Amino acid sequence: MNNTVEKKFRTPIIIVSILIPIVVAILFSVKLKDFGINVEPLSFLPPIYASINGVTAILLILAVRAIKNGNRSLHEKLMTSAIACSVIFLVMYVAYHMTSESTKFGGEGIIRYVYFFILLTHIALSVIIIPLVLFTYVRALSKQFDRHKKLARITFPLWLYVAVTGVIVYLMISPYYVK
Repeated sequence: MNNTVEKKFRTPIIIVSILIPIVVAILFSVKLKDFGINVEPLSFLPPIYASINGVTAILLILAVRAIKNGNRSLHEKLMTSAIACSVIFLVMYVAYHMTSESTKFGGEGIIRYVYFFILLTHIALSVIIIPLVLFTYVRALSKQFDRHKKLARITFPLWLYVAVTGVIVYLMISPYYVK
């Protein structure tokens, strides 16, 4: 396989990369109760999806170790698992926000600025990481390993940052969740 596989997936990746943030933003503001759908708030989800972010970070680190040790098969399995975790996270995140009111951060002083810096960079990079992950993955599947490696050097630290800051954001806001 060669560049034609990447070209084949270019338009779908771009469409998905644009649609996911738009759909998430729309669904974030949609509350099921506004449509007469009485669902209990899924308030148990935040620690689960924060943990999934943590698992994603661990998978990413293990995947890099695997490829550096020459274990391509394990690397591929770990990366596929990291993508699956990210998808599961996204589904849970949207489900939570469709059934629950948003939690306001209650910290004051410098910690408030730290929280919002981490949150804003996390959100911005979570949008940017979508096409990076997908193009990196397609390059590996199409056996364009030199191009895959070049893009992975950018994708890995950004994706790791998103995964780790997802956990940090949860830990910082968790005291303010309505019990």
